[in-house]
Formats: sequence, C-alpha cells, structure tokens
Amino acid sequence: MSNWQLPEGIDELTGDQAITFEQSRRGLLDLYQSWGYEVVVPPMIEFAETLVLNSKSIDEKTFKFLDSISGKMLGVHSDITPQIARIDSKRVKSERVDRYCYINAILQTKADDFYASRSPIQAGAELYGFKGIDADIEIITLMIESLTLLGLDGVTLSLGNTSIFNALCDSANLNLKDSTKLRDIFRRKSIPDLNNFLKNNQIQDGDKFKALISLDGSEAVLDNANSVFKGIPSALSAIDDLRKLHGFFKDRNIKLMFDLGEVKAYEYHDGVVFAAYHDSFSKALAQGGRYSGLTKSFGSSRDATGFSFDLKFLVQQQLKTVKKQKTLVAPNSNDSQLSLLINELRSKGHNIKVDLTGSDDVDFVNKNNEWKLKE
Repeated sequence: MSNWQLPEGIDELTGDQAITFEQSRRGLLDLYQSWGYEVVVPPMIEFAETLVLNSKSIDEKTFKFLDSISGKMLGVHSDITPQIARIDSKRVKSERVDRYCYINAILQTKADDFYASRSPIQAGAELYGFKGIDADIEIITLMIESLTLLGLDGVTLSLGNTSIFNALCDSANLNLKDSTKLRDIFRRKSIPDLNNFLKNNQIQDGDKFKALISLDGSEAVLDNANSVFKGIPSALSAIDDLRKLHGFFKDRNIKLMFDLGEVKAYEYHDGVVFAAYHDSFSKALAQGGRYSGLTKSFGSSRDATGFSFDLKFLVQQQLKTVKKQKTLVAPNSNDSQLSLLINELRSKGHNIKVDLTGSDDVDFVNKNNEWKLKE
C-alpha cells in the first residue's frame, strides 16, 4: 500500500475544490446568521453516551474508544444534531426560541444512503422552542435557500410525517421490538418484507400498515390518508400539518411530493420530515425534520426541528463555479516601498505571493525608484 493512500471512505479537498468549499462555507454561514441563527462549533469528541443517546443508528456509526483520563468511553461525533440538543439544554429557557447553525466535519464507521463517504462535512441549522408548523416552514425554506446558494435550483421537496407511523404503532399496541422491525421495513420500503411480517405476526390494523407504506405521490395522497386513518386522531393531525406545508410551498416554484410512510434512518425524528431531491442526483441532497424527544435526554423538553446536508459532497460535484482570482507575483525584496504597495494591494483584495526563487517572472516593476504593477 502506498503511504499516501487514505482509508476507504475517507477523502479530502484540495485545489479548486478547497477554494469552492471555503467560499461556500462562508456564504452559508452568512446566510444563516442573516436569518438570526447562532454559529456553534461542537467538539469532535464527547462522552459516547451523550452522542449516541438512545439511537441504535447513531450508535452503529460512532467510532468509540476508552478515555485514559476519565476511564469512560468516548465517541467521535457522527451526527451534530444530538450535540445541538445538549448545547441547547445548557441554556434552555422554555419560553424562548433559539436558533443554531454549524458546518463541521463528522466521522462515521460506515457510509449510508445519505452520506457518500465516512468523512462528510455536515452543514445544517436547528430551531428550538417552537411547536407550530411555522418553525418547519422556516427550516425548510432555509434548506432550499442553502441549496440555491450552492447552485442547485429546481429541487423537488419531499414531505412526510413520522407521527403517522408512530400513531399507527400506538393504535396497534405494538411493543418496541415489533415497532423497531416495522420501522426498518418502512425505511427500506420493502413491501415483501412487510407482507411477511404481517403474515407471521398478529398485528392489529395490518391493512393500514400496508396502505401507509405505499402512500406517496402528489397531494392527492393526503385525501387518501384521511380515509385510511379516519379513526386515529393523532394521524389525522399529522396529515393536517402536511396540508399546511402544501399550502405554503405549492406556489413557490418548488416541485412537491409526499411520502407518508417515510420514517427516516434516525429514530429521534418524531414529526414532520422532509428531503430535497434534484434530477441530477439519485439520492436526497438535504434532509431533516422534527425531533422533540432529544432534549429529554438532557433534562429538558424542547420542541425542535432542523436540517443538514453534506457540504463536501456538493462541492465535489462541482455544483458551484469557482471564482478564481489571479495571484500576482512579487519579487523577493526588502524594499520598504514595495512592502507597503504589496500590503495595500492585499488589503484591497488582491492575492500576492513572493517569488522566493529570484526569477524575473514577476508582476511588479521599479521605475524611477517607484514600485508599480506591470501594465
């Protein structure tokens, strides 16, 4: 093995891609701050229990090792969202709305159907302390604005609500083991596995599960869902939230679709969920949703919603053209006048490097004891 090779699923950004990444990172943070979102930089390593919480999915993706100082198990963050829940719980005022944004490298033990590598750079925003649908509208709008800033127009917005699946599990009185199995089946959209599961288990409302896994398409599925779940009030309330989202986004030049059987990979989602797709890609480019239960692990109870995406992946796809600026070359000289000119030009935004080799291929000339740029 060559000593310059990286582990499988680990990659880097150099050259034009690194420049594009930094330009995009600055633009995104400026966008989020203009909406009132506070920039936070969570640590790379925390105690594993505060990173994993009760999520089996996160647990499986988290690198862990024993801390020689505390004697406790530490983890490298594989998802920023649980860290935001911890940060919010430290300063929580139940009546206050708080907004957070971040762009951080994360590390996962394996790639999944959302992140293309094991070393994504996760960008996102989270809104805490507001239960109403207006919070979801703000977060979804900001997600779409983020993709537009990165050069992605004409996205398709997929909307779902995990509360429908959860309500159906509650209505059927499913135990944790069965609901976990069903969640995995729904995540994979495997109708044959669902049929086998229902055949081998006596599950109440089995026909409703069969209907739910296929309830996707245009807004017409919302009417179908009302008929299917008319006896389950919490499911009807979840469908009503999707109607409100449809009412807001239908006239905003965005393609809309609905997937009522979407449950998301992470168990902490417990309400409206969403994802952004584009015709040029086979998978979601950004995704998010409600996760009101996370802060309970830290002694508070806060409604929350947010989104995230892999900024490095989008940069690697070269969705945004690099605005390259010529780098001027200055001679290697101790002349104070030249130094003043170089500093002045740099302060005005010019890129200037000093030619340490002493060649004549430079962009500065000294005429009549005065340094100037070559014409």
